[in-house]
Amino acid sequence: MSEQINQDNRQFHRVIYKADATLSFDNKTWLCEIIDLSLKGCLLKFDFNWKEDLEKTYTLNLQLSEHQLIQMQLSTAHVIGNTAGFKCAHIDLDSISELRRLVELNLGDSSLLERDLQALASY
Repeated sequence: MSEQINQDNRQFHRVIYKADATLSFDNKTWLCEIIDLSLKGCLLKFDFNWKEDLEKTYTLNLQLSEHQLIQMQLSTAHVIGNTAGFKCAHIDLDSISELRRLVELNLGDSSLLERDLQALASY
């Protein structure tokens, strides 16, 4: 029941989106799997326990197609073993447009997306 309450209190809808991506910092790059996405962050799964610096800002690259890329700067929100939640620290206009379209298609309800965008604007 507490999980349901926690989900109801979220300001941003998460969409389940299983895809491979890369996370990088300086010269290091890690392959990861996206578990879910929102306009404000993502949950990533690694093949190893995530033990990198929690204070750094990482770059996520999610290649949707040959010409469609979502790139965002992330900071670590929480880590449990080989999964880590990240908050979006910065995203460019092209990437937010792609992410918005992806979230809208997966939510199936444009009013939910509009609520998320309003929450993002007031964040």
